[in-house]
Amino acid sequence: MAAPASPQLYLITPPLDDAEAFSGPFEAALSATPIACALIKLATPDEGTAKKIIRALSAIARAHDTALLVEGSPQMAVRADADGIHLRCQSETLERDLDEALQTLKPDRIVGAGLLKSKHDSMTAGERDIDYLMFGEPTADGYVPPFDQTLERVTWWAEIFNVPCVAYAGELDHVKQLADAGADFVALGDLVWADARGPTAALGEVHTLLKRKAKA
Repeated sequence: MAAPASPQLYLITPPLDDAEAFSGPFEAALSATPIACALIKLATPDEGTAKKIIRALSAIARAHDTALLVEGSPQMAVRADADGIHLRCQSETLERDLDEALQTLKPDRIVGAGLLKSKHDSMTAGERDIDYLMFGEPTADGYVPPFDQTLERVTWWAEIFNVPCVAYAGELDHVKQLADAGADFVALGDLVWADARGPTAALGEVHTLLKRKAKA
């Protein structure tokens, strides 16, 4: 996933246990504005159900030239024919998990890393052949790191390192700040799905902000 000249969008789904109810909103979101990458979060432990969800949404994503990633094991990404994986990293197993994913998926698929707790963990991940790092994403229980912390981490990374950076925006006001800090991709989750107007309106606002950034 090459770093673009200005930020592109990375969409994170809500936790899913069925594809049918979400296919409509997902199609609407990808039709609203170009989405470089979409990450499927799964709420089901059943592998068969998970593969059905991934395959159903994959068809929509590919119709819109959107790379589709999954959370979970590298093997799941291969079996469901996803475009890659997003690893939620833990310091204790960071190197082992990344090496396993890279060995299984590269060079044909994307490997990204998130939930990196420290700058040391970020640098350790960035030394490997990963496609991006993500800063600021919610944890499994919904906790979102303080925005100032995410902004500082993005600024630090963009000034020093070449591996593309994905920055999570929990609020509309955060989008431009993260773009100005040097994020290569802006990740959106509840900002899109929780908008009472629907994903099309929310993404329209984000797209307008990023267009202004590109013209500045």
